[in-house]
Amino acid sequence: MKFIADEGVDASLVNLLREAGHDVLYFAEFEPSTDDEVILTCANEQNRILITRDKDFGELVYRMKKVHSGIILTRLEELKSSTRSKITFDFIIAHQEELIGSFVVVQHGTARIRRLE
Repeated sequence: MKFIADEGVDASLVNLLREAGHDVLYFAEFEPSTDDEVILTCANEQNRILITRDKDFGELVYRMKKVHSGIILTRLEELKSSTRSKITFDFIIAHQEELIGSFVVVQHGTARIRRLE
């Protein structure tokens, strides 16, 4: 699968995904501090699922009705980086087909997958 990870995403998650054969663009590696709308546009143009810890993407999608190819919002701040990455990675692997075109919120012990019309 193809992903874009914004700069707030743990590098360990990016590495896990790459090691599993996924194509991941990581904004922290080449263009930190990029505007959220630019990141979302890039994800859409390249048909990539966006991985983020930034709740502002929810506002872009739900309030401003921005189109997306899929967004995974992780809400695992209370956990160590390695634990956050493992939980998110395991979720992605288990639900790959459901991620396309969905807005997903991953939290400790639960996840919500919402397909947008």
